[in-house]
Amino acid sequence: MKFVDYYRVLGISPDADDKAVKLAYKKLARKYHPDVSKEPQAEEKFKQIAEAYDVIHNKKERAEYDALRKNQQNRSYQQHSGPAGTSQSGYQQSDPQTDEEFADFIKSMFGEGGFKHRRSTGSRAEKGQDVEIELPIFLEETLVDTVKPVEFMVPQQDSRGRVSEIKRSLKVKVPAGSINGERIRLKGQGGLGKGKNGDVYLQIRLVPHPLFDVEGHDLNIVVPLAPWEAALGAKINLPTLTGKIQLTIPPNSQSGKRLRIKGKGLVSKKTTGDLFAVIKIVNPTSNDDASKKLWQQLAKKAHFDPRSYWSK
Repeated sequence: MKFVDYYRVLGISPDADDKAVKLAYKKLARKYHPDVSKEPQAEEKFKQIAEAYDVIHNKKERAEYDALRKNQQNRSYQQHSGPAGTSQSGYQQSDPQTDEEFADFIKSMFGEGGFKHRRSTGSRAEKGQDVEIELPIFLEETLVDTVKPVEFMVPQQDSRGRVSEIKRSLKVKVPAGSINGERIRLKGQGGLGKGKNGDVYLQIRLVPHPLFDVEGHDLNIVVPLAPWEAALGAKINLPTLTGKIQLTIPPNSQSGKRLRIKGKGLVSKKTTGDLFAVIKIVNPTSNDDASKKLWQQLAKKAHFDPRSYWSK
């Protein structure tokens, strides 16, 4: 069995990365696939291309092959006092020792039957394309297991190599406690492959809420208070993800003060976060004459200087 330069077969340089190897293989496989190609000896060329890809895309096997290829080039150079020649088919100038080593290498990889034997077992079946899509989730939907309808397009290839897209609709269970950026894998629901289908990856995106800000598994909500509510204290109805609760505002509350409501945040796999009510004092947007007089009386009576610490 003559030595074959697999890099020459794939039309790539010996230092090509894995992405370049895959790209070259896909391009040539599409060109020489026996079902669609009109090229002469397409089936034989397709087998050689697939054999080359099997070796070069595997890190361990590629290292073994590179060592064998280097030995072949050194021997060829010594014999011919020049660089090793290579035909367009990928066969190197004959060297009995290298040819024997190459035959042993192929036998160790593909068995006694060579590449044809390995292909028939289906171990090199090409997997379908994976699909990644974004799945918007409302905060309320993360509190319990939720079933969401999902529609997406997946690529498929017919027997003649023509690629098209088909619409797929699924109902997906989103586990309670799912967080922003988390991925859910739907095995075998992606592009159709010659062996196994590709997978679908759903990336969770939490939809921004009009009232709550997310901080890990905790939530923050801004609570606007009138000055007298902050000064005297009050009881207010506070919205949460599961409904309203009554919250007691302590007297003399200041803007920025955080009141913790335990267990009213987002759920996680082990526990539940908290809700923090952040106080914000808001003044009336307008005052009539009677209100202004009351504010003036309060200012005189309170003797309060909020900037007194500046003089310290």
